[in-house]
Formats: sequence, C-alpha cells, structure tokens
Amino acid sequence: MDKNYLKYACLWTLLVLAGLLLMHSLPPMTVGTHTLRKVDLLSDVRTPTVAPADPDSLLPAPSKPKVVFVDTCRTGVTCIEDYSDSTLRGMTPFYRALDELKTRPRAVRIAVFGDSFIEGDIFTADLRNLLQSRYGGCGVGYVDVTSKTNGYRPTVRHTFGGWNSHAATDSIGFVRGLQGISCHYFIPQSNAYVHLEGQSKYARHLDTVQQATIYFHTRGKVALSARINNSRTETDRFLSDNDLQQMTVRGRIGDIRWTVEEADSARFYGVAMDGQQGISVDNFSLRGSSGLSLTAIPARTLRAFNRWRSYDLIVLQYGLNVATERGRNYDKYRNGMLATIAHLKASFPQAGLLIIGVGDRDYRTEEGNIRTMPGIKNLIRYQQNLAADSGIAFWNLFQAMGGEGSMRKLVEATPPMANLDYTHINFRGGKHLSELLYNALLEGKEQYDRRRAYEAAK
Repeated sequence: MDKNYLKYACLWTLLVLAGLLLMHSLPPMTVGTHTLRKVDLLSDVRTPTVAPADPDSLLPAPSKPKVVFVDTCRTGVTCIEDYSDSTLRGMTPFYRALDELKTRPRAVRIAVFGDSFIEGDIFTADLRNLLQSRYGGCGVGYVDVTSKTNGYRPTVRHTFGGWNSHAATDSIGFVRGLQGISCHYFIPQSNAYVHLEGQSKYARHLDTVQQATIYFHTRGKVALSARINNSRTETDRFLSDNDLQQMTVRGRIGDIRWTVEEADSARFYGVAMDGQQGISVDNFSLRGSSGLSLTAIPARTLRAFNRWRSYDLIVLQYGLNVATERGRNYDKYRNGMLATIAHLKASFPQAGLLIIGVGDRDYRTEEGNIRTMPGIKNLIRYQQNLAADSGIAFWNLFQAMGGEGSMRKLVEATPPMANLDYTHINFRGGKHLSELLYNALLEGKEQYDRRRAYEAAK
C-alpha cells in the first residue's frame, strides 16, 4: 500500500506559515544605511498604521533673509532665499550681469555643478533654453572631451575617439592635481578627435553658435585643427605653458571637429559651443558626487578657467548621494561643503553662488509604503543653514516641487516625469523643475530691480 504523505505536506505548510508570521515580530534589520522591509503576510488585509512623524531637523532654521519690499513670494513661486552679506556673493552678481546685457554685449555665464540628478543635461537643458529665449545667447556651452552619457544627451551630438579618459570617480589611475573644472582630464593618443554638432530637436538656440573653443594644458608642443561645418579648416600650434590654454574659432558654426595633430605631454579638458553674448549654461555633472570633490580641484586650475570662462553665477545641486533614510547628523558634510564654497569663492571672486536644496527622494517603508525619506528634510535644513553661514543664496527645490511625496507624484504622472527608483527625474521632470527655478529667478530679479530703484530714490 502506498504511504500517504498528504498529512506531512500539510504539517510542513503550517510550519512555514507559522514561521513567516513569527518573522513579522523580528526587530528591523539594517544593511549599511538601508533598512530592510519586514516580512508581513497580512500586509494586504492589515489596517495601515500612520507612520510616526520624524523631526525635520536637529538644526533650527536660519534667520530669514531681509527683503525690502515683499515678505512672501507671489502665488505659485518658491522664492530664492538670499543670505548674502556686504560681500554680495548671493544673487546680486547674476542680476547685475543681466542688467549689463542691456547696455553692452557680453556673455552671462552660469555653471551648474551637480550629481546624476542633472546628468546628460537633464534640468539644465530646459533652464538654458528658457534663459536664452528671454535674454539671448546660443549653444550648449561646455562639454567634456569624452562622456559616458553622450548617447542620450539630446542637446548636442557628441562623438570622440583616441582618448584616455580620467575622472575623479575612478578607483585607480586618477591624479587629482591634473583635473580640470569638471573633475576630469583626457590624454590624447595619435589623431585623437572630438566632434560636436548642434541640435535643434530638443530645444531652440542650439543648432548654430558664434564660437567654438577647446581647452588644454601642455608642457610640450601641441598642434590642433578645427574642421568647421565640414568645409573650412583652421589650424594652430602651441608651445609649452604652465597655464591653461585655449583655441577658439568664430563664425556661424553648426558642426565642428577638433583633431589633435600633435601633442607632447598634453592633457585636455573640454570643448564649448557658445554665443558671444547672452546666456551660457554649463553642465558639470559627476555621477555619485556629494560636491566635496570640488575642493580637490587645484585653485590654480579654477582661477585659470575663470580667466577664460568667467562665471556670473555658480549653482551647486547636490544631496542625493548624501541623504540616508534616517540621517539626522550631517555635520561632517556641512563642514566639507563650507570648505568647498570657500574654495569656489576664492577661485571665482566675481561670481554669485546658489545652493539648490536636495529634491524629494522616496523610499519603501517596512510596511511596503512609499514615502519621503526622513533624512531628506533634515539635509535640506543643513543646506539652508550652509547657505546662510556662507553668505550665499538657497533655493528649496523640495518645497518648490511639492514637498512630501512629490517624487512619487512625478513617477506616477502620465507620462512619467521621474524614474522608478523614486530618486531621479527624467527629461520631462527636468523641464517641469527647471520652469520652477526659472520663475524663481525672474521673481528675484524683479525684487532686485525694485530694491535698486528704491535705493536710487532715497
């Protein structure tokens, strides 16, 4: 007679169920900074509990910046908080530069340093388009010689070959003292080239420019050629120099191919397509960066870039690689960023500085619900105090995009404006958020104009 195993199967099933039910009572388990979800077989039928409120921060809010004419923004705008002191290192240099556009042709340059949130020209592409449409200007601005994101960056067609690439994120082989303004440097091999072609499908003002430039440093001889619009060619030769060098060609340029014909002990940094006047926005994104790596760029290198490519506004967009689910104490990060800001102030003495606070970032709770990381709100307070302590400006992206749970709304929008990691925006999300900052910049400029008129009338 065959033995009946049914009762054993039932017994084993009951034991597994009992074990899984008991696992729900285990304390939370953490791997690194990530808290694992609890095992809960009854999550679909259990009455959801309201998560306890986490304190926004251990830090108090900084004193409100003094505003002469308005105490609040107009409806729908999250205003920039300018904590600048008598040195005027907040938004004043940028607003003053916009005024100068009315009286003399000049380039007004913005450098946006950030992490993977703006990688591939996300966010900055649409901010550039809005500003160039209003104030003039053309071109994509600065582009690294090579890039891991060139395949999906829609604002320029970028191809290259024959380069040894080095980035601050490399685990080996990177020499910090050789890096350029973007935390990269590139060593040419025989006939190395980089090719940029303007684009018009994604945004306006990018198809043709008035000048194109390549930046490099050499301790030997360098010979460069620039093939412009696949028709005329310009060449030049350079000798050893301890300082940053550049080669610039001008005209109506829609397509340019730079070729290194000869190079002896040379390293290259980037190329640029610009207008001779109006707005230029440079995207300096570095995946995985917290912003602290900027301190390692030699001051001499930054000052050299400032002579060739002077900025009126430097924007710092960081935080995604700093925030943790339960992070409350970011003192070490704050101290590091204080040093970074001082480094940038000294290297770009004419520029204003603006911190963009970290945006919403969601995580899945132990119960499986998606909510804003408590550590995000705390980090925002740290960034706000960082701006106040440094005498620069701050813009609360978290508040502007809708606050608690706003990233989830972007993910669930139709079509989606953010990725399923509930951390990174896509180009649709970048367009939405750039419009929010653009409106804040215009509101700030209006307040600046009213303040100047008031002071002139006194």
